[in-house]
Amino acid sequence: MTAQLIDGVALAAGIRQGISEHAADMKARQGGIVPGLAVILVGDDPASQVYVRNKNRVCEEVGFRSYGHTLPAATTELELLALIGELNNNPQVNGILIQLPLPDHINERLITNAIDPIKDVDGFHPVNVGRQSTGLMSLAPCTPMGCMLLLNEVMSDVGGKKALVVGRSNIVGKPMAMTLLQASCTVTIAHSRTENLKEECLAADILIAALGKPEYIKGDWIKSGAVVIDVGVNRITDPETGKHKLAGDVEFEAARQRASAITPVPGGVGPMTIACLMQNTLQATMMQNGWGW
Repeated sequence: MTAQLIDGVALAAGIRQGISEHAADMKARQGGIVPGLAVILVGDDPASQVYVRNKNRVCEEVGFRSYGHTLPAATTELELLALIGELNNNPQVNGILIQLPLPDHINERLITNAIDPIKDVDGFHPVNVGRQSTGLMSLAPCTPMGCMLLLNEVMSDVGGKKALVVGRSNIVGKPMAMTLLQASCTVTIAHSRTENLKEECLAADILIAALGKPEYIKGDWIKSGAVVIDVGVNRITDPETGKHKLAGDVEFEAARQRASAITPVPGGVGPMTIACLMQNTLQATMMQNGWGW
């Protein structure tokens, strides 16, 4: 068996096209409303700079306004909170995103909680977390949303399937487990300290890998016919060429021989995360204009 590759690039492109059409229709029919996304970057982390550029580029592609705020690493909590307050009160800004990680002297939870929940397009605010967990309309975290869309590409019904989420972060692991539970999966959360992790993996019909450890999950840990969604993006050195390359949390080539479908790294989950960010920004704009909450 050689697993089907789940193409996140193609699926994300289709989602962005739909968002672009919806945004254009909104502008034409709803008094010129244009969704606006503000992205705040604190410091000069190279990877974060790349992510921010990509988000700004996709904003322009789908017809959104993009408001970039690049602040020095020495920015204080009070200064950052003041900026968030201004953006909360700016009606042209419909979504606010804080690029993580923040410098060590800034309390990440304090900053996340300062964003107006209806503009929290990352879906990290406790109000959105609570609404999602109780089945109410909310702005959901983008990566789990993207993972679910990728799953739906290859599984018509995930109800009743055994799903394993390897990773327990607030950004991916925990909300991913909740998303799968709401889709009627039987869900287990595991992590690097889970005993008998191999056995847990071998029992899973759906495996979501979000540990942040390159190729930690071995190919022979994959149940035959399982669907694997690899969230990991790790920079490693290719032993054959000595050059840097990206690798997921799953031993890809070996896993591909056992799974029925698998996401590549890169080209799987990553493009979907940004597409779902645009979807959340569109949804936030609609909610702020009285179209549901």
